[in-house]
Amino acid sequence: MASPKTLQVVKATVPVLETHGTQITTVFYQNMFAEHPELLDIFNETNQKLGRQQSALATTVLAAAKHLEQLEVLLPQVMQIGHKHRALQIKPEHYPIVGKHLLGAIKEVLGDAATDEIIEAWAEAYAEIAEVFIKVEQSMYEQAMWPGFAPFKVVDKQITGTDIAAFTVQPEDSSLDIRALPLTAGQYITVKTDPQDSDHIALRHYSLYSVDSSDGIKFAVRRDNRNAHRGLVSNYLHDHVEVGDTILLSAPAGDFELNKPLIEQNEVPLVLISAGVGITPVLAMLEAQVKANPSRPIIWAYACQNPEFQAFDTRVAQLLGQAQNVQQHTFYFEQGQLLDESWLKTLPNPADVYVCGSMVFMDSMIEGLMALEHSGDNIHYEPFGPKMSLSVG
Repeated sequence: MASPKTLQVVKATVPVLETHGTQITTVFYQNMFAEHPELLDIFNETNQKLGRQQSALATTVLAAAKHLEQLEVLLPQVMQIGHKHRALQIKPEHYPIVGKHLLGAIKEVLGDAATDEIIEAWAEAYAEIAEVFIKVEQSMYEQAMWPGFAPFKVVDKQITGTDIAAFTVQPEDSSLDIRALPLTAGQYITVKTDPQDSDHIALRHYSLYSVDSSDGIKFAVRRDNRNAHRGLVSNYLHDHVEVGDTILLSAPAGDFELNKPLIEQNEVPLVLISAGVGITPVLAMLEAQVKANPSRPIIWAYACQNPEFQAFDTRVAQLLGQAQNVQQHTFYFEQGQLLDESWLKTLPNPADVYVCGSMVFMDSMIEGLMALEHSGDNIHYEPFGPKMSLSVG
């Protein structure tokens, strides 16, 4: 537990962090990568360029400062981040590096205002926060289905919805029985690649689109070529990885999962909302729900550009056909069909709502649901970006 003096000093810096948080974390990443370029193998370059990682870290630091005397309040956020860290193989030895450059960035941005007393207090606070993360992640490493990155052979690759590649992979290690793996709908795997047009190893998370591992682990990748951006790993997987090739995966991770007590009941409907490749984890959830209890009311909403971009349409129809109480809604942006607050108003409340898609889509859906007084406890989401850059409260 941090000392009373440290608690007082750190809490007093909250207004400063609210004003300068993103500037501090931007300087932090610049300085850390300059001294440790090998860490560029871990962090998503796109999220760095778009400022998502900086925003997420600033949000995390601010939350820690506000709740330093009761960090257990932040356990859900710690678990979210911990899953990402375990999937990326971030280890205890990385935390002193982060601490050094975070304190250095605070000093650099605040200048003389960052007194020795403030820096010492934040050093103690950071040590407290790091210990919490390390303990949580240690448990996750111990529970992982396999250690580190393991080689998997691609046994199937299909294109669905124009720009999404659906991969099925099997382990090259015969001792790893994938049929016995306890996969959870909503989880993701992490692919480790070494693209020829990059100076660094690149790691990316991709969601499972099925929890049926009888044929292998199944995940999907959208080709990311929008808004003048060319996704490094997604294009590599689309263009260069074919059936018979080997890729490296870390074990499934993630906290985006169905509320287990509600799966078997029929009073609170399940609402699955997605856009584009965001369909991937909620498709696995639909599969899990139909298998466990096909009589539960299900509302399925999916948005994409046009019918050509509609992903997994055959599988969706098959699963919805197995359910007994279904509403299906499809929205095509190019035809002016918007999945927005006017549609959200039609949803029952209470409902168990799961949302996945781009950061802009997530912002819109969460804001709309909260404005309609849906409980934050009933809104579950998985954006394709740092989760702490969004919040539900």
